[in-house]
Amino acid sequence: MSLAAVLLAAFTMSDLAAQPAADPIRYTLRFPAPHTHYVEVEAVVPTGKRPQVELMMAVWTPGSYLVREYERHVEGLTATGDGGRALGVTKPVKNRWRIETGGAATVTVRYRVYGREMTVRNNWIEKGFAMLNGAPTFLTLGDGAVHAHEVTIEPAAGWKASATPLMPVAGRPHTYRADDFDTLVDSPIVVGNPVTRTFTVDGKNHTLVLEGDPSLFDADRAAADVQKIVEAGRAVMGRLDYPHYFFLNMVTESGGGLEHKNAFLTMSSRFTTRTRRAYIDWLNLVGHEYFHNWNIKRLRPIELGPFNYEAENYTRGLWVGEGFTDYYGALLVKRAGLSTAAEYLDELSGSIERVQTRPGRGVQPVDMASFDTWIKQYRPDENSTNTSIDYYDKGATIAFLLDAKIRKASNGAKTLDHAMRLAYERFAGAKGYTPDQFRATMSEAAGVDLSAWFADAISSTKELDYTEALDFYGLRFATVDPATARATMGASTRSDNGRLVVSVVRRGTPAHDAGLNVDDEILAIDDIRVRADGLVARMDQYKPGDTVRVLVARRDRLTTLDVRLAPEPGRPWRLSVRPDQTSEQKARMDAWLTR
Repeated sequence: MSLAAVLLAAFTMSDLAAQPAADPIRYTLRFPAPHTHYVEVEAVVPTGKRPQVELMMAVWTPGSYLVREYERHVEGLTATGDGGRALGVTKPVKNRWRIETGGAATVTVRYRVYGREMTVRNNWIEKGFAMLNGAPTFLTLGDGAVHAHEVTIEPAAGWKASATPLMPVAGRPHTYRADDFDTLVDSPIVVGNPVTRTFTVDGKNHTLVLEGDPSLFDADRAAADVQKIVEAGRAVMGRLDYPHYFFLNMVTESGGGLEHKNAFLTMSSRFTTRTRRAYIDWLNLVGHEYFHNWNIKRLRPIELGPFNYEAENYTRGLWVGEGFTDYYGALLVKRAGLSTAAEYLDELSGSIERVQTRPGRGVQPVDMASFDTWIKQYRPDENSTNTSIDYYDKGATIAFLLDAKIRKASNGAKTLDHAMRLAYERFAGAKGYTPDQFRATMSEAAGVDLSAWFADAISSTKELDYTEALDFYGLRFATVDPATARATMGASTRSDNGRLVVSVVRRGTPAHDAGLNVDDEILAIDDIRVRADGLVARMDQYKPGDTVRVLVARRDRLTTLDVRLAPEPGRPWRLSVRPDQTSEQKARMDAWLTR
């Protein structure tokens, strides 16, 4: 039996897509020369015999909030009608093509798409495999109506299998159906010769797909552990609402992940399962992207659906959609028994530390960071740390504080798990929630009014207060002994062909106060040259409070700056268990970190 047949057989008959009630848009994907990084797309488009139709390509993809202009990779679009007659095609705007149908009931559109961006939101095509996302691949009718779509894949020579969360069409290998464009966009496709493992939870098939170079990736171990994460997620949210789920992992020495309704797409290294740190990081990523099947794909801010694929879709709710998902991602791994309490606290500490060491936390509220994601999150620069906050990190930190607050207010009877399930029952699906509705639901679960706390944590730049959560669990932050602190200028640097170049200057540091600039080349300290790999050793010659003369080259002009060194802050935001943790506090922490 071929691998494609095995994948198809992994579904129950109830999973198979019904035949379309009306003519769908029918696509055929071909890879005649995959080493050139192109997919050829043929689309048979029903017109309703209208004299003109317009085809639209999305300019962004849900889950990655930046206009990416996917249409720039479309080439050679042509259209034909009855008998292969060439039809007129014009392009009225950047991502639309207008076709003169001549009254034909269907038109056949052909075009090529270049795919060589190794990210989870783009396409990659090479000799060994293809990874396709819906938004940068498919044109659809731009008339605002709901259309079904059918996709047939013709694998390149030597490729044997296709894997996608799209519903397979019975009896037609490599053919899949989407009832609407949202589903088509939300269903990545992997074609090649992947390694697969399938397991069942609650009668639903889950398939781990490894493509790229998984020769050193322990597929059996990974599938067994991913199953434990699925079970931990179900314990939090109560049920699995998808027909099946695909864990699409590209083993391509890259990183990142993107959620989909019935799947996720991630990238990793071939060495992922060889070291514990790398493996735990990957499992945390799996937990994050998998938890999205509830939080953001079904339980979502009201603005995120139905989508406008041709413009920005603004929301202030990504501190929940991404931040809470980040909190639960690593927590699922801990509750699945795959990480230790210390490893989980280290992961959570990273989020807290990134919030508390980022000067932008005093400039931008986290709900505005969500709103501004279209112009800031995916376009960081050297000043971003001073002017913005990351809604992933601050959202995860808020989730931690909120979970403890709900547990304390209810005397342990309720948790953030309960609150998320309550929100899911009320707002999942086509409804969506407003910011006020989500906050009110959290307050209801806690049994106390949290509106003032939310206003401070979400819509202001006030500092977060960790006291309640730390006392509830018996935790503490690491202490830093000023007497042992090293001296620092407070600037981040990089080596640029042997040159020591300033890359980031944070507000409130000696470097910022002295006027050190990004892109300055540091040449000498106190008239002695410092090389690109020697700054740390040079700083060890000084103590906090010393003033040093720093010679820099700024656009080739030499400038001397006096910098008064400060103590290196160390890592004061690392969580650990207090040595005097009480049995009651330990019981609360155990309840939090287990199922």
